[in-house]
Amino acid sequence: MILSNKTAIVYGGSGAIGSAIVRAFHQAGANIFMVARNAAKLHKVAAGIDDDSGRIHTSALDVLDEAAVNKHASEVVAATGRIDISVNVTGTFHIQGVPFPELSLEDLMFPIDHYIRANFITAKAAARQMMKQKSGVLLSISTPGSKLPGTGFMGYGLACSGIEALNRHFAGELGAYGIRSVCLRPDAIPEASAKGSHSKEVFARAAGDAGIDIGAMLQQHAQAHTLLKRLPNLEEVANTAVFMASDQASAITGTVANLTCGSLVD
Repeated sequence: MILSNKTAIVYGGSGAIGSAIVRAFHQAGANIFMVARNAAKLHKVAAGIDDDSGRIHTSALDVLDEAAVNKHASEVVAATGRIDISVNVTGTFHIQGVPFPELSLEDLMFPIDHYIRANFITAKAAARQMMKQKSGVLLSISTPGSKLPGTGFMGYGLACSGIEALNRHFAGELGAYGIRSVCLRPDAIPEASAKGSHSKEVFARAAGDAGIDIGAMLQQHAQAHTLLKRLPNLEEVANTAVFMASDQASAITGTVANLTCGSLVD
C-alpha cells in the first residue's frame, strides 16, 4: 500500500470527489482526517468505508475559519506527530451562466474569494508542520475553466486560475523544505453531479437554458469537446491523487495533472 504510514487531511472529504479520494487513500493505507462543514455527511462517508483499523477520522469545520483550520491541524499533529498530505477539494455553489454584461461584482468575486481563501488557509496550516518535518504534499483541484475562454463562468474561471497560480507558488515557496505541490485538473465529472455535488446545482442553469438535462448536456460536451469522447470519472481522479501524494511521484511538483480527457491539451 503506497500510502502506508502517511497522515492525510482531506478538506471537502464528504463531497463526491473528496469521498472518492478518501476511499482511495484508505485503500492505499493512509491515516485519514476528513474535514467538511456537515458532520452528518462526513459520518455517512466514514460509515460507508469498511474500516476496523481506526484510520478514518472526521471533523466538522469551515475551511474559511482560519483559527479552526489551524486548531484542527495542530490536533492532527498532536495525535500522529505529522502531516504528510493535505488535500483541498472543497467546493461551494456559485453563479454560472450569466453573461459578463449582466454579471454582478458580488457574483464575480464570490468564487474567487472563497476558493483562494480556502486553499491558502488549508495549505498554510499544513505547511507549517511539513516545513518542520522537511517533507509533505499539497494537493488542490481546478478545472479547464482556468484556461478556456467562454461565456458565463468568469468568476469560477478566475478562481481556478488562482488555484493553479497558488499551486505554482506553493511549490516555489516550499520546495527547499522537501514539500511538493500538485494541482489536479479534471473536466466535469458526470458521477459527481449525479451524486449530489454542488456542481449539479451550478450546471442546472446552463442545462435548463439549453432545454436538456445535466446528463445530456455533459454528454454533448464530451462528444464535441474531448479527444477521448468522454469525461473523467471519480476513480480516475482519486487514483491520480493517490499517485501524486505517494513517494512514487517524488520528482513531481509545481504542475497541473491534466485529467480533462483532452478537452484541454497542454
